[in-house]
Amino acid sequence: MRTKLERELKQTKPFASREEEVYLGILFTAERLSWGVSEVLRQADLTPTQYNALRILRGAHPEGLSCNEIGERMVTKYTDVTRLMNRLEARRLITRERDERDQRFLVTRITKDGLALLAELDKPVAECHRRQLGHLGERQLASLRRLLDAALVLPE
Repeated sequence: MRTKLERELKQTKPFASREEEVYLGILFTAERLSWGVSEVLRQADLTPTQYNALRILRGAHPEGLSCNEIGERMVTKYTDVTRLMNRLEARRLITRERDERDQRFLVTRITKDGLALLAELDKPVAECHRRQLGHLGERQLASLRRLLDAALVLPE
């Protein structure tokens, strides 16, 4: 019997390996899940990358972070964090100012408007996640989280 992935990809030949099949399954699933969240964020005129950056800054509020620190924490690596911050600053969702201790660094902080926008999005995004993954139930979600954690290979 063909898997959902094979049907979606219209796969007619076997995958080269189980690892390839799982890798493609993870990519395909991640892409599908991101579509749903992107639709929610589009209503707020935000990209998923902008949303990710704002959430990182909310987590660092009120201290703020440098561009490098934001880039290191991004879920999807983004090469031009400065340009991303420029767009968020133009919308008055963040501020940037020189670090008092080291004038070479800019500290980026989320603004009240940025916090308010995230607060408005919290419920719709959570509902989207529940629609997408809630059918799995707590045990399957915990199992999936453990499997994804085990598959995540990070440099030492």
